[in-house]
Amino acid sequence: MDDKRREMQLLVEELNRASDAYYNGRNELMTDWEWDAKFDRLKKLEEETGIILSDSPTNKVSEDNVAGQKEAHEFSALSLAKTKKVSDLVKWAQGRKIWLSWKLDGLTLVVTYDNGRLAKVVTRGDGHIGTNITHLAKAISGILPKIEEKGHLVIRGEAVISYEDFERFNLESDEDYANPRNLASGSLTLKDVDELARRHLRWIPFTLVHTDKDIVSWGERMRFLEELGFKPVEREEISVPDEVNIQKSIDRFSRMVTTKANPYPVDGLVICYDDTVYASQGSVTGHHATNAGYAFKWQDESRESVLDHIEWSCAASTITPVAIFAPIDLEGTVVKRASLCNISECERLGIGDQGTKIEVIKANKIIPKVIRVNERKGELIIPEHCPICGSPTQIRVSENSGTRSLVCMNPNCSAKKLRKFARFVSKMGADIDGMSEQTLNRFINEGWIRENADIYRLNEHKGEIAALEGFGDKSESNLLAAIEKAREIDAEKLLVALTIPMCGVDVARKLLSAYQFNDLIQKARETREMDHFAHIDGIGPEKSTSFIRWMQNDDNFRELERLLSQVRVTQTEQKASGSGCAGLTFVVTGDVYQFRNRNELKAYIESQGGKVTGSVTGKTSFLINNDITSTSGKNQKAAQLGIPVISEQQFIDQFGKN
Repeated sequence: MDDKRREMQLLVEELNRASDAYYNGRNELMTDWEWDAKFDRLKKLEEETGIILSDSPTNKVSEDNVAGQKEAHEFSALSLAKTKKVSDLVKWAQGRKIWLSWKLDGLTLVVTYDNGRLAKVVTRGDGHIGTNITHLAKAISGILPKIEEKGHLVIRGEAVISYEDFERFNLESDEDYANPRNLASGSLTLKDVDELARRHLRWIPFTLVHTDKDIVSWGERMRFLEELGFKPVEREEISVPDEVNIQKSIDRFSRMVTTKANPYPVDGLVICYDDTVYASQGSVTGHHATNAGYAFKWQDESRESVLDHIEWSCAASTITPVAIFAPIDLEGTVVKRASLCNISECERLGIGDQGTKIEVIKANKIIPKVIRVNERKGELIIPEHCPICGSPTQIRVSENSGTRSLVCMNPNCSAKKLRKFARFVSKMGADIDGMSEQTLNRFINEGWIRENADIYRLNEHKGEIAALEGFGDKSESNLLAAIEKAREIDAEKLLVALTIPMCGVDVARKLLSAYQFNDLIQKARETREMDHFAHIDGIGPEKSTSFIRWMQNDDNFRELERLLSQVRVTQTEQKASGSGCAGLTFVVTGDVYQFRNRNELKAYIESQGGKVTGSVTGKTSFLINNDITSTSGKNQKAAQLGIPVISEQQFIDQFGKN
């Protein structure tokens, strides 16, 4: 008994330390696979001994360390029991109608509305007390500031970051997070709302906890949320919850995971009763509400392989270690590489040199991940020089997470230009189909791209591209064809693609409305007056100066000349496609919901003959702000001048939307 109690105490300490790091955005101490294995072992020991230690994770929910005012939940946000057996789900369902949905892997937020307005946003915390982060709500998409329902609503949802946004953040940032969930939880500790917005958190409701309306069906409650403008979790009804039907539904969700049809990280599935009254009548065991739901986790398939070498991949300022190992079959695909994220993760796992035996899984059926070292050979050799530019490297420790990452000390290393290259090939720029950031990063690491003009010289590497892992002849052919197609580029798109400070779509369009492209470049090069373009409506001295300084930088201009030798620049006369906004001047502020973003709304106004400016003046016709009653400076200025403040919906009602 003493041996088992000592093992239990050790497991409790390890699991609690790992949970604390996991829930608070710090460096990962163990993988989900390891955590589940240790947790299951602890549960088994507790059943055998009849002892549950006071701080056992089987009996509590980990708290978050988000700074702010602590607040008790109106309805406790308890955790769900979990299983890997379909038979357990069938038994729990008891023949009642159930719903199956994603178990999103982020941070749970409880959002409350009163009288049609957002009242508060509170983190889950320990399930009973969370942290009020209402001040961050406007930086989290999916949390609506206003809704049509005037009653009291309490909605529970998950704040998540998509795989795409996670990869982009890691490429563009000095931070190096292990997974999207780690980044999501770390992001909510930020005080800077703009920095949080840059991380693209999305809140996805997964249950309507309370409504004043008499809606007792969980499915109807989710439809009600959709009617209010929310985008709740994807779900599927199972009217007859036998093993065949539940397995069929699980298989459908599993295919969505393996084919990456779902852009957000998940760590399993959840079933819940459709009858919300029955669901609320269950008992509470520890921190589990027995009728609230049941979590299903996939059985992780693991394989042993032998490490061949560590590839050091440069992305932005970080040099990431990637394990290259003997090919193994996992979840129906051949896997031979897995990111090790950073130096801290290599040290935690005990990664060695060639010949080291490693255990690999596909985390949540998607991402290849080294979960442990079975037999270490030699020592991990950390490069002292950047594999791209040869400059010295340095291990940098993150102030936020304590993560140790390898960085290149050369500020002009071509790997650090990834963000600029990504903007150049994006839809707003050259629009080269198939040229993702990952592909760009690969070509940078091969030494093929050091400036924008090199993208158009990639045909010189025909055959070499096809030989890269994940490409092949067809992918190479499609990519080179897309590059050829992009040799003809609109002048407006080219200016946007160059990443000139303060020169976005709006500024580029206004400059080109006054000048032909070649004349614009020549004027910028020759003028001695930094405010030469300030007379153009919407430009002003600051934007004029930024554009001219960039063009008068000789390094920038020589790069531009080399680029222009590879492309054909076209310039179309800008004409309005309609007249719905003719003669009117608009100012747009705050979040938009009907249009994809404010740029799309501005483009629509201009296409209808209207103008968009940045500040409210006596010439402004309308201020568009979804928060009409806001006391912001622009709203106050509009009130002083007697200028109408209209919502996005009112704009659409009056001026339409394509």
